Amino acid sequence: MKAARAVLEFLKGSGVKHIFGIPAGSVNAFYDALYEMPEIEPVVTKHEGAASYMAAAYAKYSGRMSVSIGCSGPGGTNLVTGAANAMREHLPVLFLTGAVPVQTMGLNASQELDIAPVFSSVTKYSVIVKEAKDLLPEVIKASQIAISGVPGPVHIAIPIDVQHAEVGSFDIPILHERKPMIPDYETIQAAAMALLQRKDGCILVGQGVRGAVDSLIELAEMLNWPIVTTPQAKGYIPENHPLLVGVFGFAGHEAASALINEGAGQALLIVGSSLGETATNNYNQNLTKGRFTVQLDFDQSVFNRKYEIDIPVLGDIHLSLLMMIEDLRILGLSRESTRPALSEKTFEENESPPRGIEEYNTKNVLLTIQKLLPSTTRYTVDIGEFMSYVIHHMNVLDYDSYNINVHFGAMGIGIGSAIGSKLAQPERPVVCITGDGCFFMHGMEILTAKELGLPILFIVMNNARLGMVYHGHSLQFKRTHPSFEQEAVNIAEMAAAMRIPSFRVNGLDDIHPDMINQLIGYDGPAILEVALVDNNNPPMGDRVKFLSSFGK
Repeated sequence: MKAARAVLEFLKGSGVKHIFGIPAGSVNAFYDALYEMPEIEPVVTKHEGAASYMAAAYAKYSGRMSVSIGCSGPGGTNLVTGAANAMREHLPVLFLTGAVPVQTMGLNASQELDIAPVFSSVTKYSVIVKEAKDLLPEVIKASQIAISGVPGPVHIAIPIDVQHAEVGSFDIPILHERKPMIPDYETIQAAAMALLQRKDGCILVGQGVRGAVDSLIELAEMLNWPIVTTPQAKGYIPENHPLLVGVFGFAGHEAASALINEGAGQALLIVGSSLGETATNNYNQNLTKGRFTVQLDFDQSVFNRKYEIDIPVLGDIHLSLLMMIEDLRILGLSRESTRPALSEKTFEENESPPRGIEEYNTKNVLLTIQKLLPSTTRYTVDIGEFMSYVIHHMNVLDYDSYNINVHFGAMGIGIGSAIGSKLAQPERPVVCITGDGCFFMHGMEILTAKELGLPILFIVMNNARLGMVYHGHSLQFKRTHPSFEQEAVNIAEMAAAMRIPSFRVNGLDDIHPDMINQLIGYDGPAILEVALVDNNNPPMGDRVKFLSSFGK
């Protein structure tokens, strides 16, 4: 058995169903072996960067380690951005890259690059394997590291001759499941008692709450404390829950900012947020000022990084929440006695005016489209001015309904994420909201979706400019460089050339149920192009004040 085949047999036994990447000479041993392994489908993308985004989203929504592959040199460097994103997202992705034969290293071989150090700062583990006997043990070791503790990406560079070397036949081990991180019970007790002793407080929810939403809501209802979410956590707390105030941070809501700045009482419970820039409104010091602060997380590095935390609780968040709920019950608190009466919320800012007097702008376009899509739709959101409208105005109608990567902010990530999400959970409707700038980076991956027969609707907000850059410069410098704008391109016509169904919107009246139902009814992808230049300042919240303050 060749060393490359041994690796694939291990991955197959560990539940890997797809490998995202592009075939090339330095990884051909893997692709040749896949010909005889129908259990693993090679997802051949148009760019390795997009492959890395697909793999990350697949890991997120499948709950399993995923695999992405690229050739030596440029293939590997194209994967690095996706590895950095997976590191920020705590997603277990195994990155495999080819390498030149061992005997030609240092001789300026074609596509030669010492790639292991390049990956080292954006992965939990990165190594080059120079002997065939070490390859499978290193892959097993790296995979275990990827899923253990705080999950994250790992990388292995494999020279061509190592891949092709014979390693004999032997029993292929399987990947051990991740061991839960159990929080310290005395710490839980102290945290529960401290929260109970404060008469009021607030809960800040980050994306780490994913998988523990029901417990978070139960705890919030026991305490009867308001909830604010970070932009990354949009989509986890139902819009109609009476304790939900809104989004705090980038593109957040005034009510959430007012609660943090002027209210929120004596305590703050932080659940699953690393408290980065976009989650804290540019490191707003009012977040913890004068408040007893408890933070739940499984990543030790997030504690006391920028904000002083009175009680850090280290452990898997769902376990910490369950244990805290039980301890509050022991202390006499019950959900039934404190649960707020459900009241119907009205979201006036999200309600559109009657037909005929609506402004053709980004907000009204997105809200009109959302009303016509299934309530279970998951939106993978790219980077651009439209992202702030999604965060601020679009509604949370179902669980885990937004995939937003504002903290790392790689343009084009929403396109690859839509494909990874759909492969991981085929039954869930998926819509990608992207822009022309992102589309011109990774839009050809819509062909990948077509080749895979994935029914994904790609909404392309086309304003013929780099919108976020345009508005950022307008606010900060009161002028914009003409190069930020470009000749308008008809993306619907591009779709037609690729034989992908499409529709071009030029006004709100163009958006109607028949058109939307037709686009989401195909057996493959479709493009909805929205030709719109919106000169309103995006609802970026305090980010607008932050940018406007420069130069004063």
